[in-house]
Amino acid sequence: MSYSRVVNFTFFLGLYLVALGTIGIKPCVIIWLSWGFGSPAVALAIAVVSFFFGTRLYRKQRLEGSPFTRMCQVLVASLRKLPVKVPDDRSLLFEIADRESAVIGSSRKLDRTDQLSCGDAIRPSKRVRELVETVHELVRLSEARKHNFYDRKHIPMSIFWQAPDSMRSLCSALSLTNAALGNYLSIFLVDIVTYMSTRHGNPGWIPDNLYHGRLHYFFWLLAVLSVLNLGVYLLVARGAGNIIATISLLSTIANPNQEFVWKETMAEADYTNNGTVDIKGNPANKKKTGNWKSCRFILGNECCERLAYYGMSTNLVNYLGDRLNQGNVAASNNVTNWSGTCYVTPLIGAFLADSYLGRYWTIASFVIIYIIGMTLLTLSASVTGLKPSCDEDSCHPTTGQTAACFAALYLIALGTGGIKPCVSSFGADQFDETDEIERERKSSFFNWFYLSINIGALVASSVLVWIQMNVGWGWGFGVPAVAMAIAVVFFFLGSKLYRLQKPGGSPITRIVQVIVASIRKSNVQVPDDISLLYETVEEESQIQGSRKLEYTNKFKFFDKAAVKTQDDNIKGLTSPWRLCTVTQVEELKSIIRLLPVWASGIVFSTVYSQMSTMFVLQGNTMDQHMGPHFQIPSASLSLFDTLSVIFWAPVYDRIIVPYARKFTGHERGFTQLQRMGIGLFISIVSMITAGILEVVRLNFVQKNNYYDLKNIPMSIFWQVPQYFLIGCAEVFTFIGQLEFFYDQAPDAMRSLCSALSLTTVALGNYLSTMLVTIVTKTTTRGGKLGWIPDNMNRGHLDYFYWLLAILSFLNFIVYLWISKWFTYKKATGHPK
Repeated sequence: MSYSRVVNFTFFLGLYLVALGTIGIKPCVIIWLSWGFGSPAVALAIAVVSFFFGTRLYRKQRLEGSPFTRMCQVLVASLRKLPVKVPDDRSLLFEIADRESAVIGSSRKLDRTDQLSCGDAIRPSKRVRELVETVHELVRLSEARKHNFYDRKHIPMSIFWQAPDSMRSLCSALSLTNAALGNYLSIFLVDIVTYMSTRHGNPGWIPDNLYHGRLHYFFWLLAVLSVLNLGVYLLVARGAGNIIATISLLSTIANPNQEFVWKETMAEADYTNNGTVDIKGNPANKKKTGNWKSCRFILGNECCERLAYYGMSTNLVNYLGDRLNQGNVAASNNVTNWSGTCYVTPLIGAFLADSYLGRYWTIASFVIIYIIGMTLLTLSASVTGLKPSCDEDSCHPTTGQTAACFAALYLIALGTGGIKPCVSSFGADQFDETDEIERERKSSFFNWFYLSINIGALVASSVLVWIQMNVGWGWGFGVPAVAMAIAVVFFFLGSKLYRLQKPGGSPITRIVQVIVASIRKSNVQVPDDISLLYETVEEESQIQGSRKLEYTNKFKFFDKAAVKTQDDNIKGLTSPWRLCTVTQVEELKSIIRLLPVWASGIVFSTVYSQMSTMFVLQGNTMDQHMGPHFQIPSASLSLFDTLSVIFWAPVYDRIIVPYARKFTGHERGFTQLQRMGIGLFISIVSMITAGILEVVRLNFVQKNNYYDLKNIPMSIFWQVPQYFLIGCAEVFTFIGQLEFFYDQAPDAMRSLCSALSLTTVALGNYLSTMLVTIVTKTTTRGGKLGWIPDNMNRGHLDYFYWLLAILSFLNFIVYLWISKWFTYKKATGHPK
């Protein structure tokens, strides 16, 4: 055997050994890498280790014997009884009396079907009827079950899970033979086509030189075969059935009347108990609305909307510097001021949502303003006359062009004000808090919600920033505008599936009523017996869409508003400005209790805002090359923050929470306050890391005299740890904050409290602006360059990072005291 034959033999032997190995496993899908076949081999080794590592955790089905034997038994018994007529009464067919199946590993019995009824000729003396149904169901595997599985503990993951319980491995293998036979059919077709088309000396459809061939003919042949296959499939699918697992109810056998009671109870359980309605105003049906089936539209909308927002804002500091000719300090302050406004305007949207419009219609209204702003920003960066004129050195914007740009930015800020406070609360509304299963899913929703935000941010900080820096700002802002349009489509597509909370009237009015009534009764003594305080007798709260709140013994001055006096009635009617319910008083107390926790998030938001300002300016001075020909924009490094969130969000939800639950006993692993505190601590570490990098960078500049070098030979990827740490801190603090403000807010004030949590980002940006302004003014006295000059190589940005680290540490100490003092809300009853 020649050397080349030995090589070929060895190669194909390896391939077919791999094929033999896949008989028992389908371990992984392997991506082609530059390491050739070595990487797949390593991946397979990792797959094997991963598989055996989980041995102690697996659930295993008992072996149930040969399914082929059972099928042959059915076929033989049917052939032997060909003359036997099948009775019309199916109860005469043989089945065991036990609830469970006689087949080991198949706990459920299968109901009888009318297809392939010749198999029913088996008499009681031969086989149980279940074996007949096994053959029936193998024919009926082609149609997926079209029911609602959201409220089930286990759902079928593929069509072949409709197989009989004891034959699922066999039927999964049967599904894989499609790929095998497809490959063999492809070889067969290629051979026939090649033979037929190369006769008479023609090059054929598929020659070695495809320029002389007719490969498109082969594709047309496959298209025709696929159309014919589709027609046959539709015919088969029309007659196919589904497996119906029959689970006998012992209570129904013992008490026939129980079935009626059960149906009546199930009818009541079909509707939510949290006061939500569907888009038509009818009570929300659990099976038809809400849960994850509606959340996928909300998450898709949020992903696209955040792609639009971050695609425009991530690199905004560079746009203002390059196109509007602003310095580092001016551009940084303008970005933080605008970003702060984006987080203040949610107070407007939240007030409208909670008071009058509801969350759905508030979002629907404000997206119009958002799209107008995005369109105007795109035009200001691309249309001659609106965009600044530029030469080789710099751009020269007119006052009108600058005004058009900022008008667009602040229209976007107004538009986002109606979306930000409502969308997370609107998503959480899709889960009924009175349902234990849905309440658990709601906790996971906030993790996936924040994950969807960061998937959009990932595309924005990588692809869109690259477009802006290399293709043009017109395209760079145009793509986010299109993404926003897609977000709107996503949102409205799910309208029929949404659960809507009714607006409960102005929360501001109710808060003021409690304050006014308390002041009027400042001389009234609060009784020791809290049952004497005023509250409605009904189980429902008087406030639309809100549950009653239990009394708490803090801020007792406001309890005076619920003390009954003779002056409370005016013309026979109780005035809400003189007498308030306990629930109304507790609403105000809840808001007051939230304020210290809210304030502790401001410094964290200041740290977070550095990613779009100081981190970018720091990165502008470093080597941005990835290889000899490609440069990564400094603003694109925020994608490592996004990747960090995408990594930590599912890790927290799937690994950290179950592990922490074993030690804390808390259903969420950590309390919401504990989760936020962990994030605050990590943010301190991120600022220390950024400061250390800046010290190293400045020492490198000083050592090599690189003061006037635009990009020093130090890789920008040294910034990755500080971005990654902030992403980790986000998962703990920001997601915890979303969940905390939703849960602890009064039911009818959730949009307002979500907006309140967002204002920490606004105030954090304003604090950043204030700090930069104070630092610049203080450090530039006497003609000095200051900490943050236009030439960062001659500044001391590290001092600014140390300042933020110290503020974060002091904030963390205060937060620990606040969290120890806080009392969680307790709700009773159900909404009106």
